[in-house]
Order: sequence, then structure tokens, then C-alpha cells
Amino acid sequence: MRVQSYDRESVAERLLRSSLDHSYEPSIDVDWAAPLVEGRYGISPERCSLYGTELWDGLTEEQRATLSVHEICSIAQVGLWFEMILMQMLVRYTYDRDPRTGHVRYALTEIADECRHSIMFAKLADRFDVPDYRPGRLVHNLGRLFAATGYGPTMFAGVLVAEETLDQLQRESMRDERVQPLCRMVNRIHVTEEARHVRYAREELAALMPRLTPAQRRLAQALTPIVAFVVVRSFIHPDVYASVGLDPEVARRAAAANPYHRDTIAWSARKLVPFLREVGIVGGPFAWLWRRAGLT
Repeated sequence: MRVQSYDRESVAERLLRSSLDHSYEPSIDVDWAAPLVEGRYGISPERCSLYGTELWDGLTEEQRATLSVHEICSIAQVGLWFEMILMQMLVRYTYDRDPRTGHVRYALTEIADECRHSIMFAKLADRFDVPDYRPGRLVHNLGRLFAATGYGPTMFAGVLVAEETLDQLQRESMRDERVQPLCRMVNRIHVTEEARHVRYAREELAALMPRLTPAQRRLAQALTPIVAFVVVRSFIHPDVYASVGLDPEVARRAAAANPYHRDTIAWSARKLVPFLREVGIVGGPFAWLWRRAGLT
């Protein structure tokens, strides 16, 4: 297991300086009124859940672009849902800590970032006039439970699962000329600011894991892949397929069996899983849950 010692205050001060130099206000920095470009995708087409299937081959180019927009808005709304969970966990995390420290001030800065991101994702879905693709009732209520009880390594590892998998998709799409300029700008903002959040969570997780008792480590190893499974399986809401006239259940099964889609899920976690394995989150009797989630 990786054992890491780091100066929390030094890291926090660097992140705070970066926040001053490289932050956005999406309500101002995104041109929400700009016309959408006809025929452009919401996400790189190769990352769409049905890419390479017979259902995809049966769609027109316009339908493929439409589906991709609904898929990225579904992913963004799941991102919004998880960021609201994260904000609650970070508020609880800072509640008992000294607010004079850079470490806590950066946590508060991250909360502010996540609040703006949530508004940005909501405006993205509104701009494309798509339905509310939030997770279903059971997952929504599980999120409420996680927001109220998540702490320590499970909190930081869960954050990394949600943020780093999304980050990989966004990094690719923000450079893809086939993608709507609006989506590319939203991706650029999120990628820039989330890089700091990922650094913060990785440093904390690497420092926390060696301090756990065996029982605490097993609990983190069990809970984190459950969170990962729920988040990854929620990214694409089945109702997105109705936007192009497909049966949601038939299309959902086709996506689940699609090797291209499974490869995309594993690809999105290709940098995350080795790190989580190194610090001891991936391992033990619950390692199979990561395979079940499609992340390893």
C-alpha cells in the first residue's frame, strides 16, 4: 500500500492560489444564448452507449447527434446529483475543523466550485430542453443516505469515482470539433476546476488509508465499489433512448451488452483504479464488485 505524508497546509495554499488564477463563473463565462450548431454531438460519438450496435446503425446522423445530447445531459444531471451529495459531505467534514486553516478554506472553496458546477449542469440540460434525467427514487434515496453518513476514505474515494470517470469523458470531448461548442465550454470549465478537487481528494485518501484499522479498511473496500457501481450504472438514464424513438428497455439491454460501451466505462477509470488499488481501496474480498461495475 502507498503510504503518503504530505503537508496539508502547503497543498491547500497551492490549490487556493490556483483557484484564484483559474476559476470560472459559468453564468458569465458560458454564452448560453449562442445558437446551437445543427448536427453537432453532445459527446464524442464513439463514447455513446449504443455506438457500434445494430440500433446505432439504424439511426440517422441527426438521431445519433440527438441521442448524444441526451446522453451527455443525463451524465451531467447525475454529476449534478453527486455534486449535491459531495457538498453536503464537505460541509460536514469542515464543521468540526478549524476554519482558519488553508485546508478548511480550500474545502469551502471546493464547495463553492461545486455549487457553480451544479448550476452549470442544470443550465446545460435546460438549454437543450431535455427531460429531468436524475437517478430513480431508490438511487436518489441512497444518495441521501450517503450524503448524511459518508465520511473519511469512502467519501474521498467516492468523490474520485464520480469525478475522475466524468473527467476522462470531458477531456476527450472538449477537444472534439464534432461536439457542440456549448458542451465543449462546459467540459473545459469542469475539467479545469475538477483537477484541483481530484488532487485534494487523492492527497487526503492516500494520507488516510494507512491510519485505518483492518475493520475500517474492509468497510472502505466494501462501500466504495457499491458507490462506484451505483454512480456508473446511473450515468445513462434509460429514457434517453426514447428521444430517438427507441424502446428504453431494449436499448438499455443493448448498451449493457455493447463491448464498445463497456470499454468506455473501463477506459474512463483507467487512471483511477490503479491509484485506488495502490492506496488499498481496491482489494480484499470485495474486489469483484469493481469488476461487476465494469471499472476493472
